[in-house]
Amino acid sequence: MQALIKLLIELGPLVTFFAVNSKFGIFAGTAAFMVATLIAMIAARLTAGRIPVMLWVSGAVVLIFGGATLIFENELFIKLKPTILYALFSGALFFGLWTRKPYLKIVMGSSFPTLSDEGWALMTRRWAWFFLTMAGLNEVVWRLTSTETWITSKIVLFLPLSFVFAMLQLPLIQRHTPADDSDKPAE
Repeated sequence: MQALIKLLIELGPLVTFFAVNSKFGIFAGTAAFMVATLIAMIAARLTAGRIPVMLWVSGAVVLIFGGATLIFENELFIKLKPTILYALFSGALFFGLWTRKPYLKIVMGSSFPTLSDEGWALMTRRWAWFFLTMAGLNEVVWRLTSTETWITSKIVLFLPLSFVFAMLQLPLIQRHTPADDSDKPAE
């Protein structure tokens, strides 16, 4: 049940955006996205006792750029939101590497508690480059395609790329996680 709640918190706002946008357009979709993001933040606080850092950052960016989209009646702001968010994540991870502060480990450490420091550094570097690439890709897509194509790309391009990239990290995680010695017979 906890996994389902976490999935709804993470994907609920996006699903809401796509559903409302398809029926009522980008401005209504943006407003619904903002409300759903606030609901997701409240749900995270109620179910987990805290709002994860990434949800705070993405929530702030959604509210700022979504608000600008609605106030100025200009879809440019919501199209820039993914670029800004990806660039912020990339910049934070690169800064963490530079200052030797493992921000990715701080955010995801409970998911991989035995991953070595070298593994965290490699995975952080990969995710930093991935987020930077995704920021660039968002810029290309929104500038060269229609709004509807850009929105569709979130489902058919960006979401699958993120999933595939995450799955491609499994060999790194396995390689840099010490084997569990508890199954070995005593000598």
